Amino acid sequence: MEDIYKPQAIEQEARDAWETQGVFRAVEDPGREKYYCLSMFPYPSGRLHMGHVRNYTIGDVIARYQRMQGKNVLQPMGWDAFGLPAENAAMQNKVAPAAWTYANADTMRKQLKSLGLAIDWSREIATCKPEYYRWEQWLFTKLFEKGLIYKKVAPVNWDPVDQTVLANEQVIDGRGWRSGALVEKRDIPMYFMRITAYAEELLAGLDQLPGWPEQVKTMQRNWIGKSHGCEVHFPYEDGSDVLKVYTTRPDTLMGATYVAVAAEHPLAMAAAKGNPELAEFIEECKQGGTAEAELATMEKKGMATGRFVIHPLTGEKLPVWIANYVLWGYGEGAVMAVPAHDERDWDFAVKYKLPVKRVVSSEQLLRDRAQAIEALSSAAIQFDKTEIGSFSLEYIEKGLFTKALPENVHDAIAMLHTQIRHESPYTEYGILTNSGKYDGLDFQQAFDAIAADLEAKGLGQKRTQFRLRDWGISRQRYWGCPIPIIHCPSCGDVPVPEDQLPVVLPEDVTIDVGSPLKKMPEWYQTTCPKCGGSAERETDTMDTFVESSWYYARYACPDSGNAMLDQRAKYWLPVDQYIGGIEHAILHLLYARFFHKLMRDEGLVDSDEPFANLLTQGMVVAPTFYRETEDGKKHHYNPAEVDVQSDERGRPVGALLKSDGQPVAIGGTEKMSKSKNNGVDPQALIDRYGADTARLFMMFASPPDQSLEWSDSGVEGAFRFLKRLWKQVAVHVDDGPAPQLDKVALDEPQKAMRRQTHETLRKVRDDIGRRYTFNTAIAANMELLNALAKFDDAGDQGRAVRQEALELVVLMLSPIVPHICHRLWHELGHAETVATMAWPEVDESALVQNTVEMVVQVNGKLRGKITVPVNAANDAVEAAALGDPNVQRFIEDKPVRKIIVVPRKLVNIVV
Repeated sequence: MEDIYKPQAIEQEARDAWETQGVFRAVEDPGREKYYCLSMFPYPSGRLHMGHVRNYTIGDVIARYQRMQGKNVLQPMGWDAFGLPAENAAMQNKVAPAAWTYANADTMRKQLKSLGLAIDWSREIATCKPEYYRWEQWLFTKLFEKGLIYKKVAPVNWDPVDQTVLANEQVIDGRGWRSGALVEKRDIPMYFMRITAYAEELLAGLDQLPGWPEQVKTMQRNWIGKSHGCEVHFPYEDGSDVLKVYTTRPDTLMGATYVAVAAEHPLAMAAAKGNPELAEFIEECKQGGTAEAELATMEKKGMATGRFVIHPLTGEKLPVWIANYVLWGYGEGAVMAVPAHDERDWDFAVKYKLPVKRVVSSEQLLRDRAQAIEALSSAAIQFDKTEIGSFSLEYIEKGLFTKALPENVHDAIAMLHTQIRHESPYTEYGILTNSGKYDGLDFQQAFDAIAADLEAKGLGQKRTQFRLRDWGISRQRYWGCPIPIIHCPSCGDVPVPEDQLPVVLPEDVTIDVGSPLKKMPEWYQTTCPKCGGSAERETDTMDTFVESSWYYARYACPDSGNAMLDQRAKYWLPVDQYIGGIEHAILHLLYARFFHKLMRDEGLVDSDEPFANLLTQGMVVAPTFYRETEDGKKHHYNPAEVDVQSDERGRPVGALLKSDGQPVAIGGTEKMSKSKNNGVDPQALIDRYGADTARLFMMFASPPDQSLEWSDSGVEGAFRFLKRLWKQVAVHVDDGPAPQLDKVALDEPQKAMRRQTHETLRKVRDDIGRRYTFNTAIAANMELLNALAKFDDAGDQGRAVRQEALELVVLMLSPIVPHICHRLWHELGHAETVATMAWPEVDESALVQNTVEMVVQVNGKLRGKITVPVNAANDAVEAAALGDPNVQRFIEDKPVRKIIVVPRKLVNIVV
């Protein structure tokens, strides 16, 4: 066996063997327990980054371990291939998006294969291939016919330069992220998936996912946002209609002082007719974004419409305002404004000097008010008790209460004055005040009473509502799945018949401004499937989240030509372990759960949820370095370009750029990214150290669900460990074949070595199989290897014990560093590939301990060690300790005052 570890040759040899033998090819076998392990598939950007390496290595360790448990394992890979980045690259590089995408996938496939992933590449899919998106279009037509997909006009962010809709995150400071143009809010016809029809089931299903992180389930619950409230009707002043609002705080209804509507609300549009100023303001509102988060932070702007509605309980006239913080398309596009108890309403009312009426108080405020009333009464001051708040405020402001008042009276009034003059709204639940017949009721009592009165008047009722909105899937972009709809002047929107699917996206195109599909009459001009007349294809494409919402299921039967999914999907699904970033906790995972239920209802799958267990891996982070440029921006330097200076404790105190020797600033430790230029090229790492070193470092540096901080020294340490493992096996193998292990013939040191080996095996099985703490599994193997280095028994049974230990180390590490283990397993005398071996069983007899080593202290200081029977009585332990020659030297002729025995651990002799 070679003495030197040469990872490149070893790893290529292992991968060739796996491919030749088809080791990782998954075949359905009803007689075996299946295990479907899946990591979120990548976008084919052209280069792997360290986040990819970590994600896929975690999945690979789990998949290989489960294979060793005897399970029938599926671990596939594919490409999330549609999307806007390909169009951007196409414009920059003057190449068609398809060609760019396929070339990138080829590059990344080679990189992924170099990591030694146990993937069944025969199941590879690309979402941009017609044989994939054909079935997406088929499901679209089925859902369209069932009414689960519909078309409506909806407000969107429109980039007038790029001629496309922008997602909320693509609008930066009101401008398109790419063009820089001022974004317009436009109403355009779009297709929607009725995800709200499954809102209740999506919410309830979270309780059936014990294998998901609680954080992710909480995020989804909040996104779905089930709430209980009231629908309230405010009649128009002229009696022509009612303004509907939904509120979760009907207890504050008596504090409503105005209503606010979105700029697109019919009431607003009607008020703007003949009012140029109002019409101009409406257009200004349309320039804003459509995201709730943006609306929450933007400056509140509004304008009175001159219209009024009637309060449903008091009959009071309330003015109607147009407000930019009310979003059309959410709820009813109108809110009842209660400034005293809502922060947005408060800001708006303060700005426009609108009335504020407090109708909910805390119990503490009510107690203080009672104290103030009592104090005023005791001072014989006349006042109206029902208006104590406003009167006390007026008296103080006019100086009618002075220091001449008794101290207790003055203090009570001052305290009340402070609380009444809140500089912010009171938004908590409390007790109703200033609310007529509802005074003194708590939140639930007021909720029920007000809802009952509204229903009795025919002006409202209780209502359960979800924050979740239907999923708009139309995109005015080219590189996506064509929406299979034909627009006929006579028949309207007609789904493309099944025998005409797929509607193939032309791949040889030129990208400039807007979608090229709109400029290709040879593609969009067609005939109506119903009447045969001239018609046009829909030129919008689907949101790329659609492709990623069902890809996991298609892996089960990627070659199915007659159905979206076949019986193989029912064998493999649900996914047993899904791995991906926390950033996908809401949209992707929610949409995938929704799609699974849609496919279930079409009879394609027979489970309710797509992913039984979810692991959200942490980010890969690294230090950042930069210099400020003349324009105040930061120019970042890659860590490889910088020499870091450290203090005596290893803490960084300065950094110099290697190229010029001048200082650079040390920034924070952040996620590896292009913008911070702090990434490390995985391919360079693999080329230098081998894939096993990259895998070992990634799994050892931190638990998978926590952030991993990049460390060059950590990579070097991982490489040194693999060299040490290689060296130990090489030295052992070069001494010739080891004899058969005879458990009966072992002496105590041999038993101790064997016991540590099987204790390690028991721990590693738990670390990898249950806890997913791969770092501690690696650490345990490192400790075992260190112990083997000190085990210098060259006798027959000593070599047999070493052979067993090295074999178990190789088997335990094979899911993590499979290439080196593949070779070492052969070197240790085995013909089979280690990738097909079962996980070893712990020999319980090896764990039986007959003797125990105890430390001996004299006056608390370590002076010796003794070995005694594990069940030795205290007097025998004391005698052995006193008889130890080294201990006797420190006792000498001093009298022993006390002996303390801690069973199986230590003896402390006090002299």
